[in-house]
Amino acid sequence: MRIIAGDFKGRRLKTPENYDIRPTTDKVKEAMFSIIAPNLADSVCVDLFSGTGNLGLEAISRGASKCYFCDNSRTSLDIIKSNIKYCKAEEYSKVCAGDFRNSLNKIREKIDVFFIDPPYEADLYVPAFEKIKELDLLSEGGIIMAEHRINVDLDDEIAGFKKTKERKYGHIVLSIYNA
Repeated sequence: MRIIAGDFKGRRLKTPENYDIRPTTDKVKEAMFSIIAPNLADSVCVDLFSGTGNLGLEAISRGASKCYFCDNSRTSLDIIKSNIKYCKAEEYSKVCAGDFRNSLNKIREKIDVFFIDPPYEADLYVPAFEKIKELDLLSEGGIIMAEHRINVDLDDEIAGFKKTKERKYGHIVLSIYNA
């Protein structure tokens, strides 16, 4: 797994030795960032359920001003911190340890881009959208990018956020929501 473009282009990120963490593939990540490119410059992002920090670091590499990396796994948090340090992205990064609800409660600013890619079997998409809505975290014009399996059908509207695009890449789907 590597950073595809921007300031950190070509850097190989640390990944887990087992399959407990499922990083976004380069193919899907390339498509994802092509879709959100207009929203990225100087944006504030959240890599929720960040795993390795792959998506947040790609966002920073491509011009995001800040990213919150949120995860509750000790292994993931260690990998995220290591990858942030390797990319020399500490000044643009905030690591939030704990359950996604607690992590979102710590954020005190509007977010331009949310990356939501929870463990597939955990069924956390709707609760994550609801918490973002409850805390009024999405900026005007902001987007929520949800990555999920093709057999998971996310509604056209979740917690008041409307699906504006959906793209399929093999067995992975990217669903994009706006306020």
